[in-house]
Amino acid sequence: MVDQLRPGMTKRQVIFVMGTPLVRDPFHQDRWDYIYSFQPGGGIRGQERVTINFVDDQLVSFTGDFVPSTASDNQALIETPPSQDSVN
Repeated sequence: MVDQLRPGMTKRQVIFVMGTPLVRDPFHQDRWDYIYSFQPGGGIRGQERVTINFVDDQLVSFTGDFVPSTASDNQALIETPPSQDSVN
């Protein structure tokens, strides 16, 4: 999801990509915080945090403890298996 963020995106576009932020501080309305928690297969629980900053309703920066995916990771997300439809 973080790979889809681009400078200049509006708050509505960020919500479409990232979902509703976990924390919206009323004193810092241009900062949104997201926390993702995951536990694959009952293993060790992991957590990632992303902070997104806006100026005039437009994304200007984001930081956190995430690792951007590589091009091959993105390609794997959009590949689909060949169709198995038969023609009768």
